Amino acid sequence: METGKRAVGRFAPTPSGRMHLGNVFAALMAWLSVRSKDGLLVLRMEDLDTQRTSADFASVLRQDLEWLGLGWDIETEPQSCRSEVYDAYFRKLEERGLLYPCYCTRSQLHSVNAPHLSDGTYVYPGTCRNLKNPPAGRKPAWRVKVPDKVWEFTDLVQGDYRLNLATECGDMVVRRADGVYVYQLAVTVDDGEAGVTEVVRGMDLLSSAPRQMYLQELFGFEHPVYAHVPMLLAPDGRRLSKRDLDLDLGVLRQRLTPEELIGHLAFAAGLIDRYEGISAGELARNFSWDKLRGDAIYLDSAALTQN
Repeated sequence: METGKRAVGRFAPTPSGRMHLGNVFAALMAWLSVRSKDGLLVLRMEDLDTQRTSADFASVLRQDLEWLGLGWDIETEPQSCRSEVYDAYFRKLEERGLLYPCYCTRSQLHSVNAPHLSDGTYVYPGTCRNLKNPPAGRKPAWRVKVPDKVWEFTDLVQGDYRLNLATECGDMVVRRADGVYVYQLAVTVDDGEAGVTEVVRGMDLLSSAPRQMYLQELFGFEHPVYAHVPMLLAPDGRRLSKRDLDLDLGVLRQRLTPEELIGHLAFAAGLIDRYEGISAGELARNFSWDKLRGDAIYLDSAALTQN
């Protein structure tokens, strides 16, 4: 895709249900960032998990984005249609001798005896890297070997971040035992082929950036600029999610105009100094990452919907 030197952003939702306010905030920030630079926005449906996602959800998601005034320039193929593309990149890793089959079970990976970080995330210890006698009758996942190297970058919101893949992650799965490619590989390929220059997404994906930077280098893609925006939380500290049906657009569209909803988000995030209804286009004219608060944003659902 030819995009020249223009900024290229993307919004890549999972069509597994109605967007909630956290999704809307991520979409808004991606839109504002690229529009403030007169850049292009790519829409991509991340539907690798075909059991949870559907074309109907994707259709509703597009309608909600249009209602919000968050239009896009290009919609790329959904991930569920790109297995052959991912196959080609998988073979590139294979040809370089960077892949190996892993037969570890979920219970083994999450065992109390396995290495874990302070946040509970397990670090793969390389159990199958040099396995001599693989178990019979079990299909393996495939892992890519990672180097003992620190990956670091400066996030537009969170500041300097660094992660050693070997000690804080371990060799990464790139294809599951059922043949489905995992998020890290698919996203890296999709962003790289679309010419994405900036990735704006939630804070919960901050640790994914070094993993994707490693794959970007292996595949010959340039690193994008990253901006990991703060999470939206309920007053009790609970993260907003589709599962809880917190502030999804099915409810919000009945009670608020697009301008009112965007105004609430912009004020809570520090983009404007007082609450007022405002369109995404108006907000983009004076957008700056310097205005955005980096810590969690608390929203009272009752106060929002009663406005």
